[in-house]
Amino acid sequence: MTDIKKIKEGDVGTFEKIFRHFYTALCLYAFSITARYDIAEEVVQDVFYNIWRDREHLSIFHSIKNYLYGAVRNHALRYLEHEQVQRQHFEKTLNDSPETEPSPQDLLEYRELENLISNTLHKLPERRREIFVMHRMKGRKYKEIAAFYAISLKTVEAEMTKAYRALRKEIEKYTLSSW
Repeated sequence: MTDIKKIKEGDVGTFEKIFRHFYTALCLYAFSITARYDIAEEVVQDVFYNIWRDREHLSIFHSIKNYLYGAVRNHALRYLEHEQVQRQHFEKTLNDSPETEPSPQDLLEYRELENLISNTLHKLPERRREIFVMHRMKGRKYKEIAAFYAISLKTVEAEMTKAYRALRKEIEKYTLSSW
C-alpha cells in the first residue's frame, strides 16, 4: 500500500513519518522564498495541516516530494502576495490620510484585538503559552526552547502549531463577528 493511500485512510504513523522526513527541508525551501524562518515554518505547518485535514480527497499524481514542494511554493507565494497587498493598503491609507494619528475606531479595534490575543493566550495550557511567548515575543529559537524545557524539537513544533491554531480560531471568530 502506498504512503498516499495510507494517509488517505488516516494512518497517523505514515503521516508523521512523511512530516518528519520532509519538514526541515521544506522549511528551508519556504525560507528561500519568504526570507523569514517563522513564516517559513508556518507555511510548512499549514501545508501539512491542510493535507491531513483534506486527506480523504487528496489527489497526488506524482511523488509526494513533488507535491509537498509545489504546495509549499504556492502557499509561500500566496503569503507574499497577501503581505504585499497589506503593505500597499497600509501605505495608501497613510498617504490618503491627512492625519498621522490613528483614528479612535482604529485604536479601539487594535485594543480589542490585543485583548482577544491576550485572553486566548491565557486560555492555553501553561507550557504551550510559555513556549509561544518564548518564541514569538522573546525571539527564542525552537531548539533553545526544547533545550530549556528538556523536550523534543517536535514537541515544541506541535505546541506552536496548537497555539497558532487556537489564535487563528479566535481571530476568525472576531473578524466574522465584526462584519
